[in-house]
Amino acid sequence: MTTDKKPLILVANDDGITAKGIRHLVETMQRIGEVVVVAPNSPQSGMGHAITINDPLKIRSSDIFEGVQAYECSGTPADCVKIAKNHILADRVPDLVVSGINHGSNTSVSVLYSGTMSAAVEAAIEHMPAIGFSLCDYDADAEFDHILPYVESIARQTLEKGIEKGIALNVNFPPKREEPIQGIKICRQTIARWRENFDERIDPYGRKYLWLTGEFENNDKGEDTDEWAIKNNYVSIVPVSFDMTAHHAIPFMNDEWNLD
Repeated sequence: MTTDKKPLILVANDDGITAKGIRHLVETMQRIGEVVVVAPNSPQSGMGHAITINDPLKIRSSDIFEGVQAYECSGTPADCVKIAKNHILADRVPDLVVSGINHGSNTSVSVLYSGTMSAAVEAAIEHMPAIGFSLCDYDADAEFDHILPYVESIARQTLEKGIEKGIALNVNFPPKREEPIQGIKICRQTIARWRENFDERIDPYGRKYLWLTGEFENNDKGEDTDEWAIKNNYVSIVPVSFDMTAHHAIPFMNDEWNLD
């Protein structure tokens, strides 16, 4: 990033271009640099890193954010970043890509399902500094004011100090509570899981259908995790990578498996 011009910041999300969270993120990023928005035209939560390959992608200019170049896209969050880099921005490379602010937690294993983080990880694949911001409050009208100074500070530090190529930051914020946020913790991802259930229901025509439900099961007692941080009213930052290789398993398999 050069110092003689404003940094170019690409904003995406998974809750859709009309969500309250992305409006707060756009307004915060406008204090830092030039903002371009490419976001889904409808909610894309839980899409993970899906991309659109069998349907046409449609983009349309939007004036939803005053004074901001913005586009709504028919595709997924990962599609939005791809389209921004390769089509809309074309000969310009963002200095920073930010995704969110998501309505809901993306701690622990939820990062794998997250559309918010897929946009950030897609940017990291392209060697662009990237952050996914999530507020651990699923209310569509959630309170964001208590986290915005942290959003701005983390974005500014990412621009000024940098992060390693191929890394995206998964940032989660506690919901609004009576006591103020205690600070920021650099964490590891909690080792936990969702225990799913499928609720069998009947539609108005008497036909059975299934609705996914479940409970979060956390047996990780570590105090260095994102879940611990959120429960104790800290902001959690987990550096994540798209390299899913279990490097520690390679020596064991080479030594113990009969590969002849």
